[in-house]
Amino acid sequence: MRRILFFATLLSLLFHTACSDSNDISNLKAKGNARYGGVFRFMSAEKITTLLPLSSSSIYSQRVGSQMFETLLKVDPVSNEIVPSIAESFKVNDDATKFTFKIRKGVFFHDDACFSGDKGRELTAYDVKNTLEFACSKTVDNEIYWLLISKIKGAKSYYTLSKKGEAPKNLSAIKVIDNNTLSIELAYSFIGFDKLLVHHSLGIFPKEAYEKYGVELGKHPVGTGAFLLEEWSDDKLILARNSNYWMKDNLGNQLPFLANIEVSYSKDKKAELLAFRNKSIDLVMDIHVDQIDNMIGDLKTAIAGKTVKHKIDIREALGSAYFGFANTTPPFNNVDVRKAFNLAIDRLDLIENTLQGEGTPSLHGFVPKILDYNDTLVKGFPFDVVRAKQLLAKAGFPNGSGFPTVKLFVNAKVGTASYKAAVGVCKQLKQNLRVNVVLNLCSIEARDKAILSGEAKMWRGGWIADYPDPENFLNLFFSENISNSSVISNPFKYSNKLFDMNFKLAMRERNPNKRRNLFVQCDQQIINDAVVMPLFHQDFMTMVNFRVKNFVTNPTEIIDFSRMFIREPKN
Repeated sequence: MRRILFFATLLSLLFHTACSDSNDISNLKAKGNARYGGVFRFMSAEKITTLLPLSSSSIYSQRVGSQMFETLLKVDPVSNEIVPSIAESFKVNDDATKFTFKIRKGVFFHDDACFSGDKGRELTAYDVKNTLEFACSKTVDNEIYWLLISKIKGAKSYYTLSKKGEAPKNLSAIKVIDNNTLSIELAYSFIGFDKLLVHHSLGIFPKEAYEKYGVELGKHPVGTGAFLLEEWSDDKLILARNSNYWMKDNLGNQLPFLANIEVSYSKDKKAELLAFRNKSIDLVMDIHVDQIDNMIGDLKTAIAGKTVKHKIDIREALGSAYFGFANTTPPFNNVDVRKAFNLAIDRLDLIENTLQGEGTPSLHGFVPKILDYNDTLVKGFPFDVVRAKQLLAKAGFPNGSGFPTVKLFVNAKVGTASYKAAVGVCKQLKQNLRVNVVLNLCSIEARDKAILSGEAKMWRGGWIADYPDPENFLNLFFSENISNSSVISNPFKYSNKLFDMNFKLAMRERNPNKRRNLFVQCDQQIINDAVVMPLFHQDFMTMVNFRVKNFVTNPTEIIDFSRMFIREPKN
């Protein structure tokens, strides 16, 4: 259902986006009960400003960008195991210092003006090398340089030289053996390197796109994914089916099934739920449990035809909701203040009453249970108002006297779980410590700007795993990742030599049990130093129109739309 308005056409020309004939699928017949065609619509809580993987740090941009860009490996949404994607296979040497990848043949970039004849070419190992080198350099708004530069041999020096404009022509540790084979040499043994490569910020893009679009690359996504960009305006994005996509399902059907995906922006959760009830959108995410019956009605009511038929899915996400502290500036440069704030929060009450059972309270460490990581080995913060008051008095603020009013920067819509949690925490801090923490609702962009400028002393944070490994969470606190230009990693400015030592040892440890124990020690150190205020481990709750089939969620909260299809329910 492509829009052919003049405005949309003009935008398409301005952005040089690939116009697809993928909507002409009337003659395609799917095996089994699948159907080709249809438009899937949902809303994003935050404005999407870039689609370049290296710059896409929020879950909102990654949900859209991951439909267009693919990584070497990916997480299976059902089993949560690492499975092939652009790389069809890989092997590791005995000491886990060298990973060799076999790149899949027959994978083509989207048609785009950056290529000769506007026709997308086949992806090769050289494209993987170029993308990973970009990820190790100070170029094209690279927000995730910290992810690789300490791990790939020579990458730290490569990054430093690139900041000066003196980087060598290539990073020799990333070696192209032939068009479909690539090896990566690491600086040390790292058995979790394959997990890291599912990170959505490492989506493969062609060098030609950067050469043509330069700093505007984030507005011109050119990947190999199941969908490509068709329209981008201030109020929506429209993705179109990639008719040249390489993947088929287990019946041999060419993917994807959907003709279009339309992403608009929500004013608030109430408006989003009303849009769902009116069948203007097909999916709602980040729902609070008490909103469903009030706005939609239960499934029995829906089946009776009194509202839209829908299905609800709730699963534990690999995510931690927390409030961050500016560890190097008053009042939170005092560890006793940070500990007092943590001890004054009744996390069980927050979950059971404020959030009505949504989520799991963070009673242990920052890291949630991941595969075989035992989070219960970490001793978390108890609810202890007496001790909290003692620590606040020790810090010079008896009964909250003299404590400055603190703005809590929260990027959330009214009515969401994040909003309600923030209101609940502010209330508990007032009751238990007599301190004033005032809620400042803002966009994620405004929150990040406040953190970078130093205005934000306390803010709402949430970390959803990009890959299923404790390292992905603990990397947030590694002192070598402190940056004055990015809020993605260690915005708290936390530095602890013992944490850094154990983290480095864990990264190099090949024995899984010893590695897990070192990560537990790192997690405990975060609690001991009260670096942040862990609140709860998130649930990922979705509500989808019953007409949408093959809809599968996963703990990283990224949704694969390539296998979904639309079949209207029978009356």
